[in-house]
Amino acid sequence: MLLIRSALFNLCFFVLTPLFSTLILLFRPFGFRASWFWAKSWSHTILWLARIICGIRIKIEGQEHFPDEPCVVMAKHQSALETLAMPALIPSYVWILKRELFYIPVFGWALAAIGAIAIRRGNPREAIKQVIEQGKQRLAEKRWVVIFPEGTRSAVGTTGNYQPGGVAVAQKAGAAILPMAHNAGVHWPKRGFIKRPGTVIFHFLPLIPAETVANTKRNKLLETLKQDIESASRKLGG
Repeated sequence: MLLIRSALFNLCFFVLTPLFSTLILLFRPFGFRASWFWAKSWSHTILWLARIICGIRIKIEGQEHFPDEPCVVMAKHQSALETLAMPALIPSYVWILKRELFYIPVFGWALAAIGAIAIRRGNPREAIKQVIEQGKQRLAEKRWVVIFPEGTRSAVGTTGNYQPGGVAVAQKAGAAILPMAHNAGVHWPKRGFIKRPGTVIFHFLPLIPAETVANTKRNKLLETLKQDIESASRKLGG
């Protein structure tokens, strides 16, 4: 039964994603808000399908930590679920992602249309320079910035190599950092076809104020974020 449900969900996902991506592209000339409406609708629709078909429910904790001003969200990366759920979780934002995603027909074009920051991994120095410049610009435009500091998905119970890009953006832009932990990989495994029923908890940790971000050494702050995010994720089972 899990196999059948997962197959049905995947079919719906791969049909609906190009449809919503097309709507994002079509409405982009009418302004960012018009296209973002469809990005958010896509996220809510996929989460609804995950609940109805696969029995995956979403619980959000720590929204009281959300700041009034745009900030940098640094999140654990275990599966595709946290990526597609993000538009339903936080205000309008941009992802920092690998450039190759822009090459996916329709979906990648939609990511580019809503201002995602695409980096080339082959040149780390140029990549972090690009992240800082474009991240500062998006924050100035009153949009949040979301980055998965591990860069790629890590299996449940493991820790990837945390990169300093998110911290660098926040420090240069004078922005706060909002860490996020979760257990999405338990129910939507890394590179896993089967989606398992249960509750995925997205837990936002206490906000790190802009003043603290600015006055803390980059490596020290990155290590603190790593410990806090990983510890919270483990407590959730992730």
